[in-house]
Amino acid sequence: MSFHDSSITTFLGLQLLLLFFCFLSSASFSDAIPSTLDGPFTPVTITLDTSLRGKAVDLPDSDPRVQRYVTGFQPEQISLALSSNYDSIWVSWITGEFQIGTNVKPLDPTSIASIVQFGTLGDSLIHTATGSSLVYSQLYPFEGLLNYTSGIIHHVRITGLQPSTVYYYRCGDPSHGMSKIHHFKTMPVSSPSSYPSRIAIVGDTGLTYNTTATISHLVQNSPDLVLLVGDVSYANLYLTNGTSSDCYSCNFSNTPIHETYQPRWDYWGRFMENLTSTVPLMVVEGNHELELQAGNKTFEAYSSRFAFPYVESGSTSKFYYSFNAGGIHFVMLGAYIDFDRSGEQYEWLKMDLAKFNRSVTPWLVVTWHPPWYSTYTAHYKEAECMKVAMEELLYSYGTDIVFNGHVHAYERSNRVYNYQLDPCGPVHIVIGDGGNREKMAIEHTDEPGKCPDPLSTPDAALGGQFCPSNSTTTGAFCWDQQPPYSALRESSFGHGILEMKNATWALWTWHRNQDTNSQVGDQIYIVRQPDLCPPQNVTT
Repeated sequence: MSFHDSSITTFLGLQLLLLFFCFLSSASFSDAIPSTLDGPFTPVTITLDTSLRGKAVDLPDSDPRVQRYVTGFQPEQISLALSSNYDSIWVSWITGEFQIGTNVKPLDPTSIASIVQFGTLGDSLIHTATGSSLVYSQLYPFEGLLNYTSGIIHHVRITGLQPSTVYYYRCGDPSHGMSKIHHFKTMPVSSPSSYPSRIAIVGDTGLTYNTTATISHLVQNSPDLVLLVGDVSYANLYLTNGTSSDCYSCNFSNTPIHETYQPRWDYWGRFMENLTSTVPLMVVEGNHELELQAGNKTFEAYSSRFAFPYVESGSTSKFYYSFNAGGIHFVMLGAYIDFDRSGEQYEWLKMDLAKFNRSVTPWLVVTWHPPWYSTYTAHYKEAECMKVAMEELLYSYGTDIVFNGHVHAYERSNRVYNYQLDPCGPVHIVIGDGGNREKMAIEHTDEPGKCPDPLSTPDAALGGQFCPSNSTTTGAFCWDQQPPYSALRESSFGHGILEMKNATWALWTWHRNQDTNSQVGDQIYIVRQPDLCPPQNVTT
């Protein structure tokens, strides 16, 4: 063989080797796992396993996991929340005991300092940040009802952080006691090539034995970030005296006001602390956070207990905000606040999307509580007016994935827009299956006799209006079979994990509580196609 022939052989060998590695690279994202490129998929319903409705029973106040473990004004219920970018993070905690009774006296929030000591070495917390504190009350102007006032809630924003860096911290007031040392890892810098490893998505948690299974399973998946898509403590399934029911309206219809038992919020914060003191938790409000009280105040616990990057993202409300996590831009929307096109939230959303830059954050993920695309009878089309107001705007900017809760089951859509299969529409995922005591949704609107009366579907908490829409091919209010836009639905408790692989491929996995870590209930690659679906009015 001549030198020339040998060179040709070597060259061809290298070309074949290169093609082989290119094949492996593409196959690694699709081998055995379907992708949205394979869709739209034929609708599938997983048969209900009735044994899994389980013990949707709340943890009692005697459970060690919800009891107060500190004394005096030492910190408890420690939690983290992201700011708008990687360079800052919120630390929140509570000091002092809550009070519940007929004659409660709020603690003085200025009496305890809000201090976080932090650094990149656990034995050298050389930086200090300070913040603000508050106390909220839940008051009922009716004889026999008990009032509540919280401990002192502290929020401190740490700034000047480096991306993808582990920081150690402790919080509290040195005069009254600091917490033990915790740690967190900042988000990656925003770019098309950097992402959190795993993002957990969960909804409608409550604090039942099912919830503990969900959170235990979630923790084993080692997320870098958790999204909670509304309905947190379910304190509003209780009377102020601690009596509870799976269905408040069924058993307590004669109460002068919808009561709550606010200590359930403290129990929830204590149970979640092992997770939330290390992994940032981003929350959006659900209907169970409304909690009407004296003076027509609502959402006091939700607004007070969590930190939100609403100011950093240009919002004027804790009910809607945005933030970046690596190459993902998250938008958290409020369904229980004005969403009309003439309102402040809509104007903010237009502004936020106009600033959103795909060359920095290729992925656009949007979250709110009540779903637009669900085929379960429970809460069917409750948020139709919000859909009418906002869907076109979100579609025009190329929203990739939508996460919702509210319906206590799992459902993943095909790509959809305005009830039609659309290769440029987002994938809608309903994941309100966190484990709360109202149990799972099990009936579908396409089953005989299960389609609700259209005029019964508006929810007063969402404005109470009926917004007619043509969602079926026949003009009927419900389909007579599982709609084409519904790819998969199943009534099981669980949580999801989102993993961005690059600027166009993301792996979505739904884990059911009854499965082992090696099993999955649903798994699919969600693939962006920017060439096919260029977003309108936005930098690509």
